[in-house]
Amino acid sequence: VQLQASGGGVVQPGGSLRLSCAASGFTLDVYTITWFRQAPGKEREGIACTRGRDAIKFYADSVKGRFTISTENNRNMVYLQMSSLKPEDTAIYYCATTSSYLYPHNWSNDRLYDVWGQGTLVTVSS
Repeated sequence: VQLQASGGGVVQPGGSLRLSCAASGFTLDVYTITWFRQAPGKEREGIACTRGRDAIKFYADSVKGRFTISTENNRNMVYLQMSSLKPEDTAIYYCATTSSYLYPHNWSNDRLYDVWGQGTLVTVSS
């Protein structure tokens, strides 16, 4: 089971960027996939989740309305479309997966995730 994140880069405030997470070794539709991020000096934060089995989406308040998580199951891909980016969105972004069925109160708990992709750096700066 592996995840590989890509798509990071430098973008101006107000801009958009799409991150990709390629999954291998498992079937996306039964696993929960979540995007996390970690900014310098801060704790890792769960920001967007698509729950396995029913594809219910959860978002952190900090990104709600600006970021969208989506999947392309036939290609085993998960995306994070980010728009209206702010300097405070600067971080290393990770995708992670778990076979657990998570809920609004625990989907962002990083201890519940088994497999992590390598991070991809997003820098929002003018």
